[in-house]
Amino acid sequence: MMRLLVTGGAGFIGSNLILDVLQHEPDVEVVNLDALTYAGALENLEPLPDTRRYRFVHGDICDRPLVEDVLRRYRIDTIVHLAAESHVDRSIHGPAAFVRTNIQGTFTLLEAARMVWLEEGRAPTEAVRFHHVSTDEVYGSLAPDEPAFHEATPYHPSSPYAASKAASDHLVRAFGQTYGLPVTLSNCSNNYGPRQFPEKLIPLLLLNAIEGNPLPIYGDGRQIRDWVYVTDHCLALRKILDSGRPGETYHVGGSNQPTNLEIALQLCQLLDERLPESPHRPHAGLLRHVPDRPGHDRRYAMDCGKIEGELDWRPLETLQSGLRRTVDWYLANPEWVATIRGRPAYQEWIARNYVGRGEPR
Repeated sequence: MMRLLVTGGAGFIGSNLILDVLQHEPDVEVVNLDALTYAGALENLEPLPDTRRYRFVHGDICDRPLVEDVLRRYRIDTIVHLAAESHVDRSIHGPAAFVRTNIQGTFTLLEAARMVWLEEGRAPTEAVRFHHVSTDEVYGSLAPDEPAFHEATPYHPSSPYAASKAASDHLVRAFGQTYGLPVTLSNCSNNYGPRQFPEKLIPLLLLNAIEGNPLPIYGDGRQIRDWVYVTDHCLALRKILDSGRPGETYHVGGSNQPTNLEIALQLCQLLDERLPESPHRPHAGLLRHVPDRPGHDRRYAMDCGKIEGELDWRPLETLQSGLRRTVDWYLANPEWVATIRGRPAYQEWIARNYVGRGEPR
C-alpha cells in the first residue's frame, strides 16, 4: 500500500491527481495537504471515488513541524509536490508570495522528508520517493525556429514565477545529490481541463464568452504554448511514480503548439456549437486585444521523447478533444463556477489585473 502525500491537493492539478489516483490505484492511500489559499477549494474534490483512502490536512507547506508530523502520523512514503503559486501575472504584481511558497515551501518539504525518511529511517530508502512538479517556463522563451525544450535545456526564467520554480528545481536536485534523497522531477507544459481556477487563460476566456464579456488577448495573441489535458498529466505522474528512475527529470506536454489567439478562436467555435441560442454568437466577436504583460515569453515547446520512450506515456487527448471536454465540463458545472468566482479574492484579482486594460467588468 503506497501512502501518498499530495501537496496542494485542493488546487487544479492536485485535485485532478487525487481523483485520478483514487479511481485507478486501489492500493494507494492519499493525504492532501493544502493551505486553501485563493486557488484551493475542497469543492474540487467532490465527489471523491473512495473516502476511506483519503485524508485532508489543512496546513502550510512552510510549517516544518506540521509537515514532519504528517509524514510520521500517516507513514507517508511518497510525496508529489504540487503546492505552488503558479500565475505569472500574480508574480509580477506580488513576487514575495512566490519566493515564500515555491522556494521556502519546497525547502521545508525537502528538509522534513530528509529528517523523517533518512535521519529517522522510518521507511527504507528504496521505498520512498519525492516527486517535484515543475514547469516549462523555467527554460524561458523559444524563437520560432528553435528546437523544443529537452531535459538538458539550460534554465533561463523570465518571470518571478518561473525564477521561483527554477530555484525549487535546483533545491530538489541538490537534495538528491547531496543527501541521497530519492527524487524525480517533471516539467509540464500548460495544463487545462476541469476545475481550473478561472483566472487562467482557457477558463477565463470560456466563462467570459458564456456571459458575453470581452475576451482579453494579450498583445497580438501570437504567443505559442504547448497544452496538455490535466488527466493526461495525472497519468504521466502515476507512471513516473511507478517506473521513473530516481534522479531523473521527465517532460510532460501535449505535443501541440497553438497560439493563444488560436485557442481563443477554438473556444469560441465550440461555444457557438454548444450554445446555438446564445445572444453572444458568434463569440469570436467578443475578442479584445489588451496591452501585453511585462516579460511575456513568446514560445514554449516540449520534447517529450524521454517519457514516451522510457515510461510509454503519451497524451490520450488531442487539443481538440480536450477543449471539447473542458467546455462541456464548465457548462455542466455552473454551481462550481459561481462558488469559485464569487469569492472576494477572485473578484479583487480580476479588478486589479484587467480593469483598465480592455476588460470592463
